[in-house]
Formats: sequence, structure tokens, C-alpha cells
Amino acid sequence: MASFKQDINPNNLPRHIAVIMDGNGRWAKRKGAARIFGHRNAIQAVKDVTEGCGELGIKYLTLYAFSTENWGRPKEEVDGLMELLVNTLKKEINSLHENQVRLKTIGDIGHLPRACQDNLQEAIVATKDNPGLTLILALSYSGRWEIVEAIKAIANDVKNGKVDVNAIGEELISGYMKTKGIPDPELLIRTSGEMRVSNFLLWQIAYTELFITKTLWPDFRREDLYEAICAYQTRDRRFGKVIETTA
Repeated sequence: MASFKQDINPNNLPRHIAVIMDGNGRWAKRKGAARIFGHRNAIQAVKDVTEGCGELGIKYLTLYAFSTENWGRPKEEVDGLMELLVNTLKKEINSLHENQVRLKTIGDIGHLPRACQDNLQEAIVATKDNPGLTLILALSYSGRWEIVEAIKAIANDVKNGKVDVNAIGEELISGYMKTKGIPDPELLIRTSGEMRVSNFLLWQIAYTELFITKTLWPDFRREDLYEAICAYQTRDRRFGKVIETTA
């Protein structure tokens, strides 16, 4: 069976891919199981996409793992997710090293349970020198929260004379985002067929190409990743401009 991978142009890869990992709960419901069952079975999708991006030479992969709105879910589900995060980090640290993956996080990490914070920090420190893919976990994160935090920081620096209000522009604002130093994603993948961005990287995805698949996240595999990249490579990215063509 032919693979989308053979059609990928290695000279036109997105540097940064972002993923809204959606559909775990629906996947579990179809199996007649609790939602946490779907979250547990989504780990293979995370591994497949991470390793697939690393093999292709993608530089950055951001996974929307837990939004600020997710704190409103039932306590049993949230507690299960936090425990799953801790256990997965412990189990996968060797795999991160083997694949030369560097781990980073964005979000209001201070709201996570202490065990999660400690394990995240340990994994971040342990992988900081890995030269391959940078895997960014968006945890306790939302785009609006990030923008509000940036506005507060800019306002404080203006007040203290560190920033001239007339110098405020897109480049300066980008420097106050949690993704400072990381290129904006060129491709955003959303699973489960939902047609929304769900408060994810709102500043960064102004000109990001979207790929929506009906595949639920626990079923997402490398071939789905390759398909998304192939679709991205067919797009005419004009960034609001008109590209003249000659007959």
C-alpha cells in the first residue's frame, strides 16, 4: 500500500507543526468506556506523531495537551489526566533521549499539581541539550490567557520605563509570548473533525494552514501526519498578498 510519505517534499517541510488532540472522550464512548480510557489510549498517537516529526526533520511540534478550560471537567477525569501525565513522563524519558527530543512547556504550569510540575521540570532539564525535535506541551494553556499575560508584562515594562509605548508592535509583542524564540506554526492539525481553534495559539496562528481530519486522536498515526503534511505542501501561502503568475 502506497504511503503519503513518498509524496512529501523534504525541501518544503513546515518548521513547526501544532496539533489540537481532540476526540479522546468520543473514542472511549464508542468503546463503552470512561473518558480516561480514551486519554490512556492516546499515548501511542503522541509517540507516533513525535517520532514521525523527528524522522522527517520537523524542528518544533506543539501539542495542546490541557487547556485552562479543561480544569472545569469532572475532578475524576482531571485527576486521572494529571496522574497519566506524571506516569507517561517517567516512562518515556528514555525514549525522548533515544529520539533526541527536547521537551518544553507553555502554559500556567503553576496551576498543575506539584508532582506534575516536578516531573515536567526534571524532563525539561534532562532533555535540554538534545539536538533534535523540540516537543512543546501546552498545559493549563489558552491563547487568551497568554495574550493577557503578555499585555500585563508589556504594561509593567512601560510603567517602569523599560519599553517605549511607541515601540510596541507585532515583533515586540511576539517577544512577550510564551513561544518567544519559536517560529509560528505553519501547519495546525485538528483531529475529530471539529471546525474551531479552541483558544489555541491565537496570536501565533494568524497565517497558519489548517488541516482538519475526522480521525479521532487515539487513532491518529504517522500516515495521518504524512497526509497532513502533503496537504500543507499543496497550499499557496500568500500571507494576504497577491502572487502574480505569468501565462
